[in-house]
Amino acid sequence: QGRLVESGGGLVQPGGSLRLSCAASGFTFNSAVMWWYRQAPGKQREEVAHITSDGRAALYADSVKGRFTISRDNTKNMLYLQMQDLRPEDTAVYYCKTLLISDWGQGTQVTVSP
Repeated sequence: QGRLVESGGGLVQPGGSLRLSCAASGFTFNSAVMWWYRQAPGKQREEVAHITSDGRAALYADSVKGRFTISRDNTKNMLYLQMQDLRPEDTAVYYCKTLLISDWGQGTQVTVSP
C-alpha cells in the first residue's frame, strides 16, 4: 500500500525560505509524476507544482513561479519543494500527491508571518 509523508513545514518570516520533503513508499516512485498541492484556510486545495517521473521537467503555478523549486531523488524515493521569498499568502498546509495513491497524507503546515 502506497504512502506519502510530508515534513519540513514551520513558521517563517516573510522573505524567508523553507524546504519541504515528501517520503514515498509502497509504489514505484521512479515511474510516478509527483505533485505538490496546498490548501489555505477557507480555500480550495490548489496545485503548486508537479514534476515528471525522471525529474527532467516541472511546471509551476503562476503564484509560485520563480520562487519555488520542485525536485526529486529517485534513489531515495523523496520529493522536495524548495520555497524562497515566502509571502503571507503562501501560508497553507502543503501536500504531496501521486495518481497512484487515492488518499491524501497529513500534509505539513507552512505559516508565513512577521
